[in-house]
Amino acid sequence: MPSRTAIKKEVSTATTAAARPLALLQWYDRHRRRLPWRALAGEMPDPYRVWLSEIMLQQTTVKAVGPYFEKFVARWPDVSALGRASQDDVLRMWAGLGYYSRARNLHACAVAVAREHGGIFPDTEEGLRALPGIGPYTAAAIAAIAFDRRTMPVDGNIERVVSRLFAVEEELPQSKPLIQQLAATLLADTRAGDSAQALMDLGSSICTPKKPACSLCPLNEDCAARALGTQEAFPRKAPKKSGTLRRGAAFVVTRGDELLVRSRPEKGLLGGMTEVPGSDWLAGQDDEAAREQAPDIKGIARWQRRVGVVTHIFTHFPLELVVYTAKVEHRTRAPEGMRWVPIATLADEALPNVMRKVIAHALDI
Repeated sequence: MPSRTAIKKEVSTATTAAARPLALLQWYDRHRRRLPWRALAGEMPDPYRVWLSEIMLQQTTVKAVGPYFEKFVARWPDVSALGRASQDDVLRMWAGLGYYSRARNLHACAVAVAREHGGIFPDTEEGLRALPGIGPYTAAAIAAIAFDRRTMPVDGNIERVVSRLFAVEEELPQSKPLIQQLAATLLADTRAGDSAQALMDLGSSICTPKKPACSLCPLNEDCAARALGTQEAFPRKAPKKSGTLRRGAAFVVTRGDELLVRSRPEKGLLGGMTEVPGSDWLAGQDDEAAREQAPDIKGIARWQRRVGVVTHIFTHFPLELVVYTAKVEHRTRAPEGMRWVPIATLADEALPNVMRKVIAHALDI
């Protein structure tokens, strides 16, 4: 038979666990962030804005997303309007935000919602997951925030809060199922969306990766990592693999005030985006082999190699590009599959960041 002390401890723990969701909501009501996509207290959330922000925020910061979100909703105020847009227009508006498969999936999802659902998002996780580009986390986030479904999405901020609160020793990503289970205990009986956003805000403003402001946290007296004095050691993470360096060449050709560009294949890395001609990106590739893949353009006697290299870090590998430049006469035709665009309008092209770096390096802009 359990001792009186053990019974008392179990009752105390249960009481604390029951109090956590309420404490979170009380804190959130006082300190919630004002974000362009977030409904004000008492307002009904707009599923379109919730969905758009969740797609944009994947692997990107709130600060980076803000201006892009405002541009998108100004041009396409609802999902039907976005569904009527061309993919090229969406990619142009997305340029610079990275992870471009998100933009293609965003457009495909808008088309599907407009055509198959009459412009109305499904209000369940199952229905949302059937749409292009919506995985388990995004479906849970939209279901909770837009439709108040009682589910807990777990992003990086929530992962950090929960792993510290319960001192989860198992390393990520293996600990994800346990963290998901523990996070669900922080859901209030009502206001599921606010419960999730409270944890997101707590991780963003208080339970930060470095030097968390534990004295301001509404859960500080109940935090296992704080009790151990090891807050910054959580979440436990396996060593990161950096990937193998790939190398290549980029060829920047100008015709007066125009630049030679082409579109990348629809599928694959940076699919459908605009780029200058270039070589393959391969591990161990030498400069001579990359240089031999220069485009065949009439009138180019020799390529000028720019001093230095352009570096860029993708999710799975770092990249180094040697940059070559050349100028051609005004009547020079673009090779098949390529086109001339005015340098003055490059901001309107769907150029990924790596290409913006290449062009800036080549043209000193």
